[in-house]
Amino acid sequence: MKVRRSRLIVVRRAPGKRSEGRIALAQGARRVALGRGGVSALKREGDGATPLGRFPIRLVLYRPDRVPRPHVPFPIRAIRADDGWCEDPADRNYNRLVKLSPGSTSDRLKRDDHLYDLVLVLGHNDRSRVKGRGSAIFVHLAREGLTPTAGCIALSRRDLQVLLAELRSDSRVWVVP
Repeated sequence: MKVRRSRLIVVRRAPGKRSEGRIALAQGARRVALGRGGVSALKREGDGATPLGRFPIRLVLYRPDRVPRPHVPFPIRAIRADDGWCEDPADRNYNRLVKLSPGSTSDRLKRDDHLYDLVLVLGHNDRSRVKGRGSAIFVHLAREGLTPTAGCIALSRRDLQVLLAELRSDSRVWVVP
């Protein structure tokens, strides 16, 4: 019986650059922003590091007022005004999509900037969740100048669109040193 390996999307830290990396796409390597804390095998909440490892894509989120609905082989959800992501290790909803309430400290997904117009939610610390081991590890749009993230992987709009076109149902993001 032939064993099929999952499609690995490799992200590697760029030589000599703590918070910049390269992603291997069919059209060649592209620049990505990584966490301000570099990459780490021992991810902790708030350390600003991008975790090392192989991560499945759990969900694709998008802003329907800004981008067309992507065609991907994963669950997909339009971002709503009250959507957030819980980053508080003391909260029972830690590292989960939540409905924001007044005064919530969760990360708001409907932002004024364009970072979360299109988001791949990676399966980091989600099954099972360990408090303090990191939350909200996404692949999302990069800021101008490819500035560091809080631990996510960020790409230009064009490169993220190329990545979406390459995704298969068994795709995994593999962050290596």
